[in-house]
Amino acid sequence: MRIALGVLFVATQITATVALAQTAAEREACQADYEKFCKAVEQGGGRIIKCLNDHLSDLAPQCQKVVKENTPQ
Repeated sequence: MRIALGVLFVATQITATVALAQTAAEREACQADYEKFCKAVEQGGGRIIKCLNDHLSDLAPQCQKVVKENTPQ
């Protein structure tokens, strides 16, 4: 449950100005990568999505797609 909430938080904290159509599939796509690379990152302020973006080349292809689609340019 805590992990699911963390992944949910990741997607909702991307940025306050970007609307995110978060789905269960998006959360599921990044759950393992979140646990592997960003679990120790303090939540809030977009730190988790930044962490995932910093590890973009190491993420599963499905999570890479989610991060790219939800990271402001």
